[in-house]
Amino acid sequence: MGKLTMVSSGLTTVRSSTVYVPQGQREQDQQRARSNAWRAWYNTPEWRRLRIEVFVRDAYTCQATGVLLTGKHPEPNSPVADHKVPHRGDRALFFDPANVWTLSKAYHDREKQRAEQPREMR
Repeated sequence: MGKLTMVSSGLTTVRSSTVYVPQGQREQDQQRARSNAWRAWYNTPEWRRLRIEVFVRDAYTCQATGVLLTGKHPEPNSPVADHKVPHRGDRALFFDPANVWTLSKAYHDREKQRAEQPREMR
C-alpha cells in the first residue's frame, strides 16, 4: 500500500452575507416591509426574547408533530416561533406568549403556509 497524500478540494467558502437573492425577490421583500410596518417587530429584542421563551416552554418540540427540534436555521428540523392566530398587525396579539408556539421549519413552511393561503391559490 502506498502513502496517503493530501489533495486540495478546490472548494472555497462563501460568507453568509453574500448569499444571492434574485433582484425581483429583494424588491418584493422591501416593498412588503414598507407596506407592513409590523414586520419590523420581528427584529426587536422583545420578539427575540419571546421566541426563545416559547422554545424553552415548548421544550424545543414541534407542537404540531411532536418532533424534537435540534437543527439550526434553515434546516427542516430547526425551530420556528409561529403565531397560532394571525396577528394582522395587532401588537398585543403579536407579542402574546399564548398566541405563539413552536413549529418545525419543515411543518411551518409546508403545512402551516398551505393552510393560511386563500383557497383560490391552493
